[in-house]
Amino acid sequence: MAELTDFMLATFRRNLETFVIFSDEEWDLFAAHLYLRKIKKREVFITSGSVCNEVGFIYSGTFRFFFLKEGIEISNYFCFERELVSSYRSFLKREPSVINIEAMENAEVICFSYATLEQLSNNPKISFKMERFGRLVAEYLICCYEDRVVAFVTQTPEERYRQLLQQQPDLLQRIPQHYIANFLGITPVSLSRIRKRIFAAVRSKGNSVAA
Repeated sequence: MAELTDFMLATFRRNLETFVIFSDEEWDLFAAHLYLRKIKKREVFITSGSVCNEVGFIYSGTFRFFFLKEGIEISNYFCFERELVSSYRSFLKREPSVINIEAMENAEVICFSYATLEQLSNNPKISFKMERFGRLVAEYLICCYEDRVVAFVTQTPEERYRQLLQQQPDLLQRIPQHYIANFLGITPVSLSRIRKRIFAAVRSKGNSVAA
């Protein structure tokens, strides 16, 4: 198994402060159970039908969430660096996942297992922090899902695409266009038209400023 570096662990700890702040003693207990997964492009983090046993912190790489409908892949979420990745419902409820999570480029993911969460939740030295951490991660992922649903109801595909570009400026270099179109619920041809309109607007604005 690949080795975690001190810098990787420090990066993970710093990002976890969004959810919970561990004391040095608590962190040492937690960090002893962390491990690094190196996942190659097109390999899966979890396959539908399997129970998800891990939560991962994406140190590098990009992932897409997708499910199959009548043999057709439908992408419904992307995850990037410094985000958590998991089929969390499957992880918590110990039920088969309904989604697949696939690496879209070579990735490094810092992981902990369900067994670790259970073990540390029963350790009086860290149980309070782990229970709080698990609850806040669940709330975070629920909010991410709600934002996704609300965006589909209230925004046009072009607005959702612009938002994606704001969040990930290098999106087009990292994710194939047909996956982005699938995620937006439109065809690649429609996405191409949206991109042309955005490019034309940016160019027109640039010419106006120059004038």
